[in-house]
This record gives sequence, structure tokens and C-alpha cells, in this order.
Amino acid sequence: MESLWISTSYPQSPSVIFLLVATSYTWLLPVTSPQRIPTEPQVAPEYAHSIRLDGDIILGGLFPVHSRGDRGTPCGELKKEKGIHRLEAMMFAIDLINKDPELLPNITLGARILDTCSRDTYALEQSLTFVQALIERDGSDVRCANGDPPIFTKPDKIVGVIGASASSVSIMVANILRLFKIPQISYASTAPELSDNTRYDFFSRVVPPDSYQAQAMMDIVTAMEWNYVSTLASEGNYGESGVEAFIQISRETGGVCIAQSLKIPREPRPGEFDKIIRRLLETSNARAIIMFANEDDIRRVLDAAKRNNQTGHFLWVGSDSWGSKISPVIDQERVAEGAITILPKRASVDAFDRYFRGRSLSNNRRNVWFAEFWEENFNCKLGMHGKRPGSLKKCTGLEKVGRDSSYEQEGKVQFVMDAVYAMAHALHRMHRELCYGYPGLCPRMANNIDGKELLSHIRAVNFNGSAGTPVVFNENGDAPGRYDIFQYQITNRSTAEYRVIGSWTNKLHLKMEAMRWRTGDPSLPASICSIPCRAGERKKVVKGVPCCWHCERCEGYHYQASEFTCELCPYEMRPDANRTGCVPISIIKLDWHSPWAIVPVFISMLGIIATSFVIVTFVRYNDTPIVRASGREMSYVLLTGIFLCYAITFLMIATPDVGVCSFRRIFLGLGMCFSYAALLTKTNRIHRIFEQGKKSVTAPRFISPASQLVITFSLISVQLLGVFVWFAVDPPHTVVDYGEQRTQDPMAARGVLKCDISDLSLICSLGYSILLMVTCTVYAIKTRGVPETFNEAKPIGFTMYTTCIIWLAFIPIFFGTSQSAERMYIQTTTLTISLSLSASVSLGMLYMPKVYVILFHPEQNVPKRKRSFKAIVTAATMSGKLTQKGGDRPNGEVKTELCESMETNSE
Repeated sequence: MESLWISTSYPQSPSVIFLLVATSYTWLLPVTSPQRIPTEPQVAPEYAHSIRLDGDIILGGLFPVHSRGDRGTPCGELKKEKGIHRLEAMMFAIDLINKDPELLPNITLGARILDTCSRDTYALEQSLTFVQALIERDGSDVRCANGDPPIFTKPDKIVGVIGASASSVSIMVANILRLFKIPQISYASTAPELSDNTRYDFFSRVVPPDSYQAQAMMDIVTAMEWNYVSTLASEGNYGESGVEAFIQISRETGGVCIAQSLKIPREPRPGEFDKIIRRLLETSNARAIIMFANEDDIRRVLDAAKRNNQTGHFLWVGSDSWGSKISPVIDQERVAEGAITILPKRASVDAFDRYFRGRSLSNNRRNVWFAEFWEENFNCKLGMHGKRPGSLKKCTGLEKVGRDSSYEQEGKVQFVMDAVYAMAHALHRMHRELCYGYPGLCPRMANNIDGKELLSHIRAVNFNGSAGTPVVFNENGDAPGRYDIFQYQITNRSTAEYRVIGSWTNKLHLKMEAMRWRTGDPSLPASICSIPCRAGERKKVVKGVPCCWHCERCEGYHYQASEFTCELCPYEMRPDANRTGCVPISIIKLDWHSPWAIVPVFISMLGIIATSFVIVTFVRYNDTPIVRASGREMSYVLLTGIFLCYAITFLMIATPDVGVCSFRRIFLGLGMCFSYAALLTKTNRIHRIFEQGKKSVTAPRFISPASQLVITFSLISVQLLGVFVWFAVDPPHTVVDYGEQRTQDPMAARGVLKCDISDLSLICSLGYSILLMVTCTVYAIKTRGVPETFNEAKPIGFTMYTTCIIWLAFIPIFFGTSQSAERMYIQTTTLTISLSLSASVSLGMLYMPKVYVILFHPEQNVPKRKRSFKAIVTAATMSGKLTQKGGDRPNGEVKTELCESMETNSE
């Protein structure tokens, strides 16, 4: 065999060459023994482990007729549904095509069908049969015993292959077939890896890839509002690539996190499945388990969950390997209850049911495995060489499928037939193009069918398949995704069945009302890492696990701006009740009915009434000695100031606007300025008179009423000038102060409507008046030695002392409450009451005694004889004598005489 060589247009890998050489002995069947071989090998019948159907065009077929063997044995038990049903579906489809006068007329399709034994390496060895015809063999150095050249058995030329079933098998076989440009159409392989057109360019499939299935499963998880799941895969291309596709989609779309991704070994050790269940329970919140596993592994996982008392805990989401199969859930109905499974949309082919029910040992000799199926299906034994030596029952051959045994069409039968028809339609298109009008195969197709050209026709087919659904391929050879969604439900506490609850065709359509859960609760079960945060709480995501978080409440003046952030409300706003937005802070002002306003208003009204009464009394008795001795003009100025001090209370409480704010600026310090300017002028006049009297008998200058008014209004004009400058620099306006009552609790926060008068502006406005008050107090102290019976120095002194005490108390109260939430109320009330008390002290000490004399002792309010200024001052300086005489003379006589003399002299 050293002369064996391979001729293809593709470079060969060492492993492929080795396999071809290792299996080449099965391709050389000499008629007589070659000289170089001393003994003739005993060759088994050529098709003992395969099915061969003659035809003009031969198609290959790969089916898992047997399961994987144990302990080194390549093949195990027979697979009745996945194996026999599917290969019979291929032969049935070929029969229908050969009978169809419209499809491949005058051309007969044949087949060479092999058993993969559900093992990729074994399938690879078997599939080398398909490329025999493409291997050129050189037998020049081989001779038979008689010297004649050897005669090689001509192998069948395979133009296309139907299969395989498992993705791992299809991947292995596709690597060989692509080297020889043999197109392949799978009826069950769904691994996303096979969509790679650069590596598996001759591979196509009539089932959608797992990437579609993974997307459908992701849509199911999203619809169920699950965001924390685990994945479980059987080791191999199908399981691993399916889970990988699901994880990739979860990363791209976001919103679903993978708690754990576990793998089931090909050869699991004892206790492996119990270990898997325990690992899944480590993330118990991830109740949903996404499974891409074969049915044997699914069954053992469910059994392990049952053994570990986890019935009802896990929420299974199974791929098409679970689908609507009964075998994984037999005797495990309770633990599988509620499982959601997915299966490519399919329909039962009635014609195949009729065909298969009519199969018997006599009419189905072409299927070399049918006898073994017969024994397995009817639990009997065929003769001495039967496959079931332990069976006592002997097969009669008269048994009938579906009558003497249960029968249900295997789920992939439809796709097997669609794959065969897709190959036939492609060959039909190719025949019409290359052999148009030629009956049967023309030389261009008979001698060599170009696999690459056939592949282009396969990718271009478009027909309605056996279930009535369109059969088409995309540029990667994939079929469109069409799935049915099932749920395993137990009804009436006894009957368990798969029920269709939705479908997926590029988009999920799920009937939530059709779903049933073990608890009987209609609400959806949860599979989430963390419960949703309440309104007003942000998610603080756990690092590396975006579906797990801690909820943190937005505190203070922050609101929930997004799912993950809290932001500060604008300064004039506060969070709403659930902290999902901001609302304007309520604006308040000092209301008339507030206790903070009622008290100062009451005091002001009493003061206004009293002041008005004094003014009226003075006007009424304007020419009486006491009124004249009080200095009428200055008294009216002083009373006006007192009146303004009371009246400012109403402006301070009134609702702020531009007008109110303007009057506040004008009159806030003006009332005090009127009062203390008048008192300062009075005390200064008395001081100058007595100081002048000590030096000479000449009256000092500017002591006449007119001069006093000029001095007083000059002092007042300074205040007015300052106010006008203030108007010019900063025009009056209102503001809303949100900082004054910005409490820690945003719900209690208030904005205060107020005039734009800062504490500094207030001090400046009152500062001039306070300066006048202090100066007046100084003069009152200087004139304290003058006998009280001669002048008003002492009442003025007491007035100023009391006023200073009031304002000294005002300052700490006013500024000490600047941080209080009640600042507006306290400061306004303190200021207005201080002004009213200052006015009341002046009114009570300076004018109430005069009003009392005027009204109740008119006999004392009479004119006295006038003396010269010198005599009066001389008499006043004799304090001892004046004190004694003052006790003998009527009240106010000397005082009246002094004032009247001053008025006379000034005139």
C-alpha cells in the first residue's frame, strides 16, 4: 500500500492523511490475492454496517443509529427514534422524490447511509467512505497471484451528505467533506460554530442555529423578568457553544447576569450531578437554570435535584435537546414541573406515519438495522442470532408498529425530509442549468458533479417543506429561526404534558396566561439577585455583578435622577414625597393672623392711639404754658417720629412687593431719626444754655424754635440722603430666601418672601439713628446736674437710658437667631417691638406727665411773670436754693418761667 496517494486541490492535514491511509485497506478489494500479501485477508461483507440504495446520484447519510458504547466499544444500544425513525425518513423522502415526475425526472436518487454511533471520532472514520471515489490509487506495484493487475472495487461517488445529528459529529465530518468539496446538509446540528462560513463553507442546515435559540431563550428570560440565572451545559460543541451564545447575548443586551456557568463532563464521575446541584444552590437566588444538555444529562440533573429535595426550587429553561421529549422527565414529573423548553417549529408528517406503520421485516430488507429495531420495539427475539438473547418471547414477524407497540413520530423527521428535498431541489436546479432538455443525467453531470456549484444551488433553494414551512438558507447556510415554546405542566394533579405557551420567529410571542407553576400562584416566580429598589432609592451595584445591588435612599435634598444616581434638587426646589423628582419649595411670609404678627400689631395700634391722643391734646392746648414750655415745634417733630416708629410695624408685616420694600427702606430708620434728632437738639440746647450761663448773661446762638427746627431737619436730611443713595445703588426689590428655612427635613423647607434688605443694610439704616441716640444719651448725661424743676434733661436722660437698654437687648436677640428656622418671625417681631418700646418710652416719659397736668390739673397750667434770662440762669445755678424753692412753689413754675423766658428772649 505504499503506492497509495491522495490527489485533491486542498492541502491535507497530517491527521487527515493518517486516517485516509489507516482506512485504505477497506477500499482495496482485489479479485485475487496480490503477490505481496502472503495470505488473503478475510473481508467482511462490504455493506454489513451501512445501507446502500442504488441510484444515478448517490447521497450520503449519517444517523445516530446506536448510542455511544461503553468501555472502548464504539457503539451501544439501538436508538429507535433518533436513529431508525430518522434514517427511514431519509429513505422515505428518496422514495417520494424518485416517484415525483416533476422533481429530477428520469433521474434516480440513491443513498449510502452510515451509523455514527453518537461518537464524533467513530463518525469521522465512517465518513471517509464518502470520499473513496475522490481518492486516486496507484496499483502499479501490486500484482495478483497470476500476475494480473489488481481490480479495485469502484466506490460510490457521493455528491452530498445528509447529516449529521450531533453538532460535534457534524463539525468533525465537515472538516473532511470540505476538503473534497462535498456539500453537507444537517437536520439536527445547531451549534453556532457551524455558522462560520470561512471554516464550514460546505455545511448547511435546515434547523436554526443555537444563536437563534439562545436569543429566543434570552427573550424568554427577559419576558419572565428574570435577571439572575445560571447556565448548565453538556461538555461538547452543542452544549458549550449554546451556553457561550447565551452568555454573549446577555453581555450585549445587558439586564441578565450569569451567576454560575457549569459544565457536565463527558464521562461524569459518581456524585458529579449531586455536586452540580450543590454548586447551583450556592447562588440560590439564581433559580432559573439555562440548560444546553443532552437528554441523558438532563435526566440525571433532574434526578439529582430530586434526591437533594430541591423539587420546585429550580426554574428550568431547556434547549431543543430537551424540547418536548418524555424520556428526560419519566418518573421525575414533579421536579420538572414548570420547565420551559424550546423546540424548532415542526409538524408531524402524516405520510411518514403511514409509511412507517407499514414497515415490516418482509418489506424493509434494505434497512440492515431494522431487525434489531424489531426486537427492541416488540421486546422479542429473532431466531438463534437475535440481538436480545435474554428474551424468552420469539418474534413472529407479524407484529405491527403502532398496534403491538407504542409509536410517536420523532421530532426531527420533518427536518430530515426537508434536508433530502433541499438536496434534490438543488440537483434539479443544477440539472436544469447544465442538462436543459436532456432526459436523465447528461455527461456534464454524469462524469463529475462540481460540489462548489452544487453548494451554490443549495443556498439558492426556496420551497415549502414537508410541514408547509419555507425551506431557505442564508449566506451562512443557516435556516431561519422558528421555535415553539413549551411548558411542562401537571394538570389535575396527575396528568403531565408539554403545552405550547408561545412561539418565537425573530420575536417572542408568549402567552403568560397559559403558564402554570408548581405553587399554583399565578404570579411569575422570581430569579433575581436583588429585589427592585423602592421609589427614591438608587442602586449601588456590586462590583462585577451588575444585576446585584444594594439600595441606598436618596437623602436630604437629593432625588432619584436615574436607576443608579441621586442628584441634588435645584436650590429653589425640594424632592417630592417619593423622591423621584423635584417640586417647588412652598413660599411663605409673615401673615397677619400669625402670633408673631398679632403681638407687635397690637402694641403698635395702642401706641398709635396714644400718640394720636397726645398730638390732639397738644393741638387743642397749643397756647397753654406747658405746651409752649415743651417747645411746641420740637414736640410735634418728636411726636411725628414716635408715630412713625409705631407705624413701621405695619410695613414690616405687610406682603413684600416693590412698593412695600421702598417704604420700608424710607421709614425703617426715619421714625427713630425724627425722634432722636429732636431729642438731641433739645438736650444740646439745654446744655448750651447752661454752659453759656456760667460764662455770661448773653443767650447762646441758635436756641430759637426756628433754629431748632433747622438743626433737627438737617440731622434728618442725612438719613434721607443715605436712603436715596441706597435707592440709587440697589433699587428695592423682593427676593425669596430659600436658605433661611432650609431645614434638614426637605418636607419642612420653606422659601421666605422678603425684601432684599440684608442684615448689613439694616444696621446701616438704623445705625445713623442709633448714633443720634447715643449722642443724645451723652448730652443727657452732661445735663444730669441741672435741677429737674428747671428743664426736661432728667426725663430725657431716663428716656435715653431705657432706650439704650432696649436696643442692647435687641442686638443679641436679632443676630443670635440668624440661624434659626424661625428667623423671619423672631427678627421681624423683635425689630418691631423694639421700635414700639422705644417710642413708648419716649411717649410715656416725656409727654404723658404733661398731658396729665393739662387734662387733670389745669390750675398748674397758668402763665407766670417773666424775668430776665440772667435772673433765670442765676436762679437755676443756685441748686440748693432752687431745690428748696421748688418744693414751695407750684409744680413747673420755675420750668415754665425758664422756658417762657427763653422763648421771649429768642423772639
